[in-house]
Amino acid sequence: MSRSKQSGVGKRRTREHIIANLAVNHVERQVLRVGYTMQRIANDYGLDEIVRTFNKNGEVENGLNWLQVKATDHPQKRKSGAVIAVRLEHRDVIHWMAEPYPVIVIVYDATADKAYWVCMQRVFQGGGVFNLAKSGDRLIVHVPLEQIVHEEAIREFRRLKIDAEIAWQERGRNHV
Repeated sequence: MSRSKQSGVGKRRTREHIIANLAVNHVERQVLRVGYTMQRIANDYGLDEIVRTFNKNGEVENGLNWLQVKATDHPQKRKSGAVIAVRLEHRDVIHWMAEPYPVIVIVYDATADKAYWVCMQRVFQGGGVFNLAKSGDRLIVHVPLEQIVHEEAIREFRRLKIDAEIAWQERGRNHV
């Protein structure tokens, strides 16, 4: 008998591990259904996934979407019932704001088997809601419950990426 079985202190698969995998699976299914690809980032520095998009001819497009996927059994719905509050590391958010391509935060509600999303660049450009958390190193961002991760949302991620690509090209032309 192995030592871990004897002592009862072996590595365990926790509920957090399970719902984290379910969250990624939930999002990846939607990405694949639209015909795009999702790649997991092996070394996590505040971002979990990359979505690559393709045009109607199946040709890979420039740019990408960055995803941060969070999972919970107990989403922190606000009194209005219209948003879920999610805590994010301040240093991650600062990094994301410097990204030229969209950073999408996704919150997966494991009990409802639904995921919700918000584009971080929009949050900090006046299109979303956030609050400074009392802990100092974290921000609380409100993810709208109306923004469900489904096929149309994945297509919206592509539109956000294209808009970012156009803005990047415009900045390049204006700085020459």
